[in-house]
Amino acid sequence: MSPILIERIQTIIVDLPTIRPHKLAMHTMQQQTLVIIRVQCSDGIEGIGEATTIGGLAYGNESPESIKQNIDSHLGPLLVGQEAANINAAMLRLDMAAKGNTFAKSGIESALLDAQGKRLGLPVSELLGGRVRDSLEVAWTLASGNTAKDIEEAERMLDIRRHRIFKLKIGAGEVNADLKHVIAIKQALGERASVRVDVNQAWDESVALRACRILGDNGIDLIEQPISRINRGGQVRLNQRSPAPIMADESIENVEDAFSLAADGAASIFALKIAKNGGPRAVLRTAQIAEAAGVALYGGTMLEGAIGTLASAHAFVTLNRLTWGTELFGPLLLTEEIVTQAPVYRDFQLEVPRTPGLGLTLDEERLAFFARK
Repeated sequence: MSPILIERIQTIIVDLPTIRPHKLAMHTMQQQTLVIIRVQCSDGIEGIGEATTIGGLAYGNESPESIKQNIDSHLGPLLVGQEAANINAAMLRLDMAAKGNTFAKSGIESALLDAQGKRLGLPVSELLGGRVRDSLEVAWTLASGNTAKDIEEAERMLDIRRHRIFKLKIGAGEVNADLKHVIAIKQALGERASVRVDVNQAWDESVALRACRILGDNGIDLIEQPISRINRGGQVRLNQRSPAPIMADESIENVEDAFSLAADGAASIFALKIAKNGGPRAVLRTAQIAEAAGVALYGGTMLEGAIGTLASAHAFVTLNRLTWGTELFGPLLLTEEIVTQAPVYRDFQLEVPRTPGLGLTLDEERLAFFARK
């Protein structure tokens, strides 16, 4: 039997409107831009993947435009003519030829897994070792910046049973104002919800030492990346002294980072992101390092659309312990979809399809409408 080959890899930049601006310490998103990746195989099967950044170059080294260009000019041509079913060989080929580019590689790997799942009639989770759950608890980010509005929004999410974990993006404002805002929300919600913060590296160590103590003493469950990823010594000291656990996010840009963070004791929790590790298979290697070191896990997001979100979800449902839940709410931030059936959120959970591949089909008409011309 002739091997099944990769015949074509196509990339499409899609700009989708969001329900509101999404504020981070370094950037405010007014819309979300996705790079959709389509892998055509010689057996007629197409796999779809997604590479999405937060705030373009304001967050990391890749932007939607660079992802598209590097796949079109470099990564894609390396795979055309290669065996579509041998995902391991395909990704090793990319890793040997191109440094970094983890967002682009993640989108390609997701598409190859989607195609292989369709080929075998299996969901991607089964290709990754097999699921141990069918759904994942999902956090929601409160980002209006107005305390009363954020409390009202959280109460509504609790009432409709969509979220009971809430994260606040802080660090862009004055620290005491940020602390007052967060503590007021926690006091209003009490034990009905988990309240967490993401500082996106905005504080220096001196500010973080005080702020983490205040947050922990006031019931905040988790503090994400309070100081610069470059300050490894500071991360170790903060992790030892903070009453609330510290989560590494920007500190993990690849699997090797996860190993050194675990060895140094620089974080109690790792945020898992397929885009920053290079794909669903790669993120599970980071998870294995964390589990061996006794570091807890959290399923992170780059605010992907439906395709990237379910690519992450298929990996996360294979994990034995996901102590801190996930943040896979990206599709809920969008007002428009480019797939025929949006992901299902119910009873605080994201349901992960058992249909072949990722379980999604592109809506060609809407994809064409929102594609960047």
